[in-house]
Amino acid sequence: MSENIDVVMVEAGKPAAMATIGSDLESLQRAVGGSIEAAYFYDDPIALVCNEEGKLNGMPLNRAVKDENGEIMDIIAGKFFICGLGEEDFASIPQELQDKYLKMFEKPETFLKIGHKVFAMQVESKIIAPHKATTTHEER
Repeated sequence: MSENIDVVMVEAGKPAAMATIGSDLESLQRAVGGSIEAAYFYDDPIALVCNEEGKLNGMPLNRAVKDENGEIMDIIAGKFFICGLGEEDFASIPQELQDKYLKMFEKPETFLKIGHKVFAMQVESKIIAPHKATTTHEER
């Protein structure tokens, strides 16, 4: 029987959010939409788990992974999550690291290629109230 794990889920165009998923392979694959790949970009005891063929399958570019100098190391395509590391498998992200990674991937990004350089720009997600059109008697 699968145990559930708490992860930081990151979807393209949306702020990162906490989610609970199953820890079995089928649940992990369902969470990223295909075969999983784990990457270990950070010194913390966590893994970034994504779809291993996200770029090849044309999934939307999601977030840039940057080094300590802010330089882009990789761009993740498709939905991914950040989880903790157990002795032999993935585990819940440690509570003390949840806020760090929620903040790191809080804002959606869009990407721009200029020459051979790719830039990641954060996208502010603002909710704009619809404008109600009104006309006066004189405008009719």
